[in-house]
Amino acid sequence: MQLVVVGCGYVGLVSGACFAEMGHDVVCVDNDAARIERLQAGQIPIFEPGLTEMIGRGAASGRLTFSAQIPPITDQIAAVFIAVGTPPRHDGGGADLSYVMAVAGEIAGKAQNKVLIVIKSTVPAGTGDTVERLVLSVRPQLEVAVASNPEFLREGSALHDFMEPDRIVFGCDDRAALAVLNAIYLPITKFGIPVVATRRRASELIKYAANAFLALKITFINEIADLCEAIDADIDDVAKGVGLDHRIGRAFLSAGPGYGGSCFPKDTAALLATAQEWAVNLRLVETTMAVNDGRKRAMARRVIARLGGDVQGKRIAMLGLTFKPDTDDMRDSPALPLVIALQRAGATVSAYDPEGAEHARTLLPNVRLTKDAYECALRADCVVLATEWSEFTTLDFERLGSTMRTRLFVDLRNAVPAPTLTAAGFTVFGIGRTPRKPASALPDGKRVVARLRRIAKPELRTSGHAAVAAAPNSPSHQ
Repeated sequence: MQLVVVGCGYVGLVSGACFAEMGHDVVCVDNDAARIERLQAGQIPIFEPGLTEMIGRGAASGRLTFSAQIPPITDQIAAVFIAVGTPPRHDGGGADLSYVMAVAGEIAGKAQNKVLIVIKSTVPAGTGDTVERLVLSVRPQLEVAVASNPEFLREGSALHDFMEPDRIVFGCDDRAALAVLNAIYLPITKFGIPVVATRRRASELIKYAANAFLALKITFINEIADLCEAIDADIDDVAKGVGLDHRIGRAFLSAGPGYGGSCFPKDTAALLATAQEWAVNLRLVETTMAVNDGRKRAMARRVIARLGGDVQGKRIAMLGLTFKPDTDDMRDSPALPLVIALQRAGATVSAYDPEGAEHARTLLPNVRLTKDAYECALRADCVVLATEWSEFTTLDFERLGSTMRTRLFVDLRNAVPAPTLTAAGFTVFGIGRTPRKPASALPDGKRVVARLRRIAKPELRTSGHAAVAAAPNSPSHQ
């Protein structure tokens, strides 16, 4: 089938590449001519594992092309997908839909007889109605159908999420349009992927509701982590015990410095704005947003406290700047307010991120960016792990600590096992965990006990019943 995808940002590029991978003929459109030239030359403007290779396959096969203009919408084009950004409005009143509306107006001018417009951008409930009215105001005689098809892509695993999703959602009141959507996705739905076909407004709301609920889970477990620290409990054990309840699930129950990224902050704000427009109170969403913002600010106070309450003249090494691993996205990353607050308190900050350096140069101009973690930690008084990149869990921690002034490690993601760090001589502070000191810092009796605990194998049976082994603390991905 012939498809047009308007928008060559994160959602548009992933969608276009995956549609081509399914076997469709896809034209990806963006009004940024320079971006289109780079894409035509095989240069991918975002980091997403596997995307460069998939786009290369699509382009080589001729199924994926790029254009700076929307082509004429002939009857042979099955659907036009709108995948442009919907950033927060400057006045704080929800999502900015100006890009969506501009594209809708352009599509109306390009359509010949009929057109199926599919909104993949994240938009408030009722946006499809507005788009339909706009198109018909430009072309009253045009046969138009507008559908909602929200994306549920997690940065870092977007290709998998598109090709093997938990579900596919269609919001459409037109049976013929719904049949087209089913045909477009048949190459993957034939393997049993659930399809939710509903009304347009319900489809638009599903994306916002899902993101708000996941944001709530993250915020909830972060508050429980604070309680764990107060009562000397381990958040990993608590999260495991809670997450094994199938009604709750383990995903998004990893404690940390708060959520960030391109979706949760703007989508919760947009959902709240929509509710306010309809005079509906969403107290849980409102509180989630407030608590998350406060937690980001509290991270700097946490680090300062671990350094004795004063960081004036101290050197702090920051490992990770992006809001999550396997992406170069730094939008609303918890690392940003953390770095700025530490600098304001008088600390000198160096940082290393495997993919975020280019964006960091603009967002954090006064931070020294290094080529690796070891250079970052040179002569540092403290290492702060802010993003759980896998390479940070396999560092040579003895080497890392050997060049530091003080072997202090603040793990804001609980990514590195504390025994690994203490064995390398680090004092370790995590989230929702009891602080750990290196064995050399313990009294002789406690040192022997700590060593025995490291080498002893725990019993796997209690009272005749098999105990559940601890699951790895996998990070929560959006």
